[in-house]
Amino acid sequence: MDIVIDASAILAVIVGEPERDRIVEMTAGHNMVGPGSIPWEVGNAFSSMLKQHRVGIEEVRQGLTIFQSIAIRYLAVDMQNALSIAHAANLYAYDAYFLDCAARHAAPLLTLDRPLQRAADKIGVHVLEV
Repeated sequence: MDIVIDASAILAVIVGEPERDRIVEMTAGHNMVGPGSIPWEVGNAFSSMLKQHRVGIEEVRQGLTIFQSIAIRYLAVDMQNALSIAHAANLYAYDAYFLDCAARHAAPLLTLDRPLQRAADKIGVHVLEV
């Protein structure tokens, strides 16, 4: 089964958040997919962590190595559909890209982002509970 995974779930695994083991368990044996923006979102999150002094550059390097080892198939985004979703749900486009992928590929969404979960529920995208 394909699972659309977002940056919040990926980062939880990489940095060892409490949800890590459950996410790994839920995705084992499944194909992780998502929009091509995932690497940029992961990079932005690491940049933010550096700026807030939550991690050092060596931890970021290790995190990027882990990220690059995660098998994720990147899907094309229907920009028109994604922007319609963003408008209807009052989301940023980057969040709507995940919903577009999940809706068009009939795949569940794995996210720790509560507003994204609520938006997914509103448009009928199944959200995997962590």
